Amino acid sequence: MSNPAQAPTHRILVAEDSEAISDVVTTALSFQGHMVSHVANGHEALSSALAQPADLIVLDVMLPGIDGLEVCRRLRAAGSTTPILFLTALAEPEDRIRGFATGGDDYLTKPFTVDELVFRVAAILRRTAPPAGPALLQLGSLTLDPAGHEVRRAGTLIDLSATEYRLIHYLLANRGVVLSKAQILVEVWQDDFTGSENVVELYIGYLRRKLDAGHPPLIHTRRGIGYVLREASE
Repeated sequence: MSNPAQAPTHRILVAEDSEAISDVVTTALSFQGHMVSHVANGHEALSSALAQPADLIVLDVMLPGIDGLEVCRRLRAAGSTTPILFLTALAEPEDRIRGFATGGDDYLTKPFTVDELVFRVAAILRRTAPPAGPALLQLGSLTLDPAGHEVRRAGTLIDLSATEYRLIHYLLANRGVVLSKAQILVEVWQDDFTGSENVVELYIGYLRRKLDAGHPPLIHTRRGIGYVLREASE
């Protein structure tokens, strides 16, 4: 099995009435670093999934009380989008079709190997993971969080205008690259400005006063060429 230290932690609900199988599944997924809870019948599976939504449900089809297909059907009717991996001895094509048609995301038949279970679970979690937010941009003690629209220097929030924010975002995205005034105008002001390129110099000055107060300068001038964002030691 893969190294559990490399696997992210997810909450997984295992609904399986066979103690031997549930022990195998629970142990294997716990070994991967997941938080695993177990129920042994359909009523418990439904109530648990609705009360405390998991990141994934491993659901036996032939559960006592309410079978797994009905559990899935009721969860989907209640608006649950939690991915479901059916785990069952029913291996005919029509059984698989019925599982997917009910709202299942994958179908694993018994007997199964632990490795296949682990890899199927990992694949479902990858497919259903929420999209990652924009990556944090950083240079030394300067950080820009695109998701939060925040710029910080040594942890201190810097109050920037919308234009100043666009300018430092462009410089950070191209850190180490010398950018001409014309390039900066096109990327930062786009079609919103028709005046002199000197406006770039003006806003560079604004940024320097806000970002460099009490810190080594990060925005450097290349005379006759443009500006570059880099640490002073570089």
